[in-house]
Amino acid sequence: MNKPDPFANLRFVLSHTSHPGNIGAAARAMKTMGMSRLVLVEPRHFPDPAAEARASGALDVLEGATVCAALDEALEGAALVAGLTARKRDVGPGDYTLREAALELAERARSQPVALLFGNETSGLTNAEMDRCQMRVSIPSNPLYSSLNLGSAVQVAAYELRLALLEEKACTVEPAEALATSEEMEGFYRHLEQTLYRTEFLDPAQPKKLMSRLRRMFARARPRKDEANILRGILTAVDKAISR
Repeated sequence: MNKPDPFANLRFVLSHTSHPGNIGAAARAMKTMGMSRLVLVEPRHFPDPAAEARASGALDVLEGATVCAALDEALEGAALVAGLTARKRDVGPGDYTLREAALELAERARSQPVALLFGNETSGLTNAEMDRCQMRVSIPSNPLYSSLNLGSAVQVAAYELRLALLEEKACTVEPAEALATSEEMEGFYRHLEQTLYRTEFLDPAQPKKLMSRLRRMFARARPRKDEANILRGILTAVDKAISR
């Protein structure tokens, strides 16, 4: 059996991009590092001449981009999702520098698809989008002026991932242990929330940040497919017990 191509398993997801030129710049940045999986979630303008102009010699990446109406579709099949952000947040996944995250992302990409999620140029990733990530990733920069242009952020991320993929010594993830995919974990989270409501552990009138904290806990655990199935089985057993 042929081994998966880790470069093909790297997915760059741009959410609600405002300026089409930034999409073109991202495509060019990706191609210079040997990557081509570009996914767009509800871009304001695409396709667009400004995107083509900024893509320069990377029109093939731009033309091969997948446009999605929702984040669920964009992250389908991804075993690991990293959200790029310059903002500190009270809740959400654990913090990583880009270099730290690149090593884990690159190793996981040797066996399963992974995604890097970039938010809107003005507001960045929403809290709901960050909840979909297992890693909160920042690019170390000047603390007095930490905001990077979207195309620049994609370029730096693609560079770090290329270095990590070409590093022969990095091999920390056991390929046989397939992680639960994004949609499998979302199914678990929905099931968990419903069960917590039914057991009255979670008050629908005052949910506060419980689900975000639980997401963070499971994001740290990186559940495998079989482990996610066990968790769903436990919830199903609880549902049956309280229905008697």
